[in-house]
Amino acid sequence: MRKELAEFFGTMWLVLGGCGSAVLAATFPELGIGFVGVSIAFGLTVLTMAYAIGHISGCHLNPAVTIGLWMGGKFSAKGVFPYILAQVMGAIAGAALLYVIASGSPAFELGGFAANGFGEHSPGGYSLLSALVTEVVMTFFFLFVILGVLHKKASPGFAGLSIGLCLTLIHLISIPVTNTSVNPARSTSQALFVGDWAIDQLWLFWLAPIVGAILAGLLYKVFQQLETR
Repeated sequence: MRKELAEFFGTMWLVLGGCGSAVLAATFPELGIGFVGVSIAFGLTVLTMAYAIGHISGCHLNPAVTIGLWMGGKFSAKGVFPYILAQVMGAIAGAALLYVIASGSPAFELGGFAANGFGEHSPGGYSLLSALVTEVVMTFFFLFVILGVLHKKASPGFAGLSIGLCLTLIHLISIPVTNTSVNPARSTSQALFVGDWAIDQLWLFWLAPIVGAILAGLLYKVFQQLETR
């Protein structure tokens, strides 16, 4: 349970730090950090946890990452379901804490609660197709970077920094399109509190990240085969 507990608390921190920055700080009247600040916050959650729990669980914090690492031959199949369960539960716990904090303000309105969406629920009004392509491509490159920096020839000690910066860049690109998921656990946790449309659209934020992760894992195996020739 040591690894699963690390994933639980790590994913809780991702939701508190990333979604919390969006719900509590991004729209603050005078000192709002904006979507750039939210992007940085998400990157920092992964960066900090990479060095805090990376040596325990590998710091996946994301079902798509777990599946992508498995597809890339970097993670055992028997650990996939326990990791995903821990990540989803940790994300829900993080969202629950965020709700308790945010609802303490007299001005609190649940609204989108940093949930992911497309169409009228996309920050920029982007279509289902745009959201699907964005989430697949962003998750693909996220896993491509993760698998690359974990290679035995990569610079040791810099993996967390590279992965955190990559997630920041992904948010800078895709917040206007989907509010950025690339993480089914993060999407699920917010959707459960918003309900209604967020639950209806949640399927995309499981399907697209997993497809992107699988594609990245398969491509990484091709690179490995070419490397050994």
